[in-house]
Amino acid sequence: MDAAVSSSLRVGFYRRSCPAAESIIARTVRRAVSQNPDIGAGLIRLHFHDCFVRGCDGSVLLKSLPGGPKAERDHPANNPGLRGFNVISKAKRRIERICPNTVSCADILAFAARDSSQILGRINYPVPAGRRDGLVSSFNEVTPNLPSPRLTADQLIQNFASKGLSADEMVTLSGAHSIGRSRCSSFSDRLYNFNGTHRNYAATLKATCPANGGSDPTVAMDPATPNRLDNTYYAELRAGRGLLTTDQTLAESPATRGYVDMNARFGVAWAGKFARAMVKMGSIDVLTGNQGEIRRRCSMVN
Repeated sequence: MDAAVSSSLRVGFYRRSCPAAESIIARTVRRAVSQNPDIGAGLIRLHFHDCFVRGCDGSVLLKSLPGGPKAERDHPANNPGLRGFNVISKAKRRIERICPNTVSCADILAFAARDSSQILGRINYPVPAGRRDGLVSSFNEVTPNLPSPRLTADQLIQNFASKGLSADEMVTLSGAHSIGRSRCSSFSDRLYNFNGTHRNYAATLKATCPANGGSDPTVAMDPATPNRLDNTYYAELRAGRGLLTTDQTLAESPATRGYVDMNARFGVAWAGKFARAMVKMGSIDVLTGNQGEIRRRCSMVN
């Protein structure tokens, strides 16, 4: 798999065919995020989950058909955690009214992730577009492709390398965990069995996350700046306040510790790297030209 920016994608792809597309998406995202900042984190995560399974083809947006095989969005890694589906659908409906059968759902998702980064972190970047929408979404392809929240740093490096992304880019993209929320079930085993977590931070988490399971509430991924996409996440890792195993391992592994230190010290440089890594991730195994289709509704094939 290759995350090199596809020559078939280009900035300004819809400049002639649907010049209002990006502004419609931006307005839709801004309205949603102003009402609930967690939606911005959800849209970035939605784009990531889309790209890592079958490439950036909007397959994560497809619903399972009654009586048919389950789709990606029904997998426990995506359901009930993923958010932002309604925002993408709303933007798609608005675009279809003025530019029918023109703008792909995969592109709308890539633009929405960029807009969320801009709103929550002032990280803006041009998005190469021209993706086509996939025709398949498979529940069984999620586990082998999406990184589990319990992977080690070496396993994360291998997972991202399989998508054409470097260890530096993996640590850089992990900075998206400076926003959004996680369910207690994603880290509770570590919380109650691992003594390395910062003591005061652990006590705060235990007050929300019951040891015996039961309900599965959510907590902020980054307790310092939960609604701002910034490099504070890396300072929290250095202080032992990483929420997931995949967060804290980045500060503890010799293979990734240096990247964490650099990102914690140089916020502007990290933001630039984050923008470039998002563009590269958004090019993983894209469908272009006559491949796939332009869906009329993002949740179902035509």
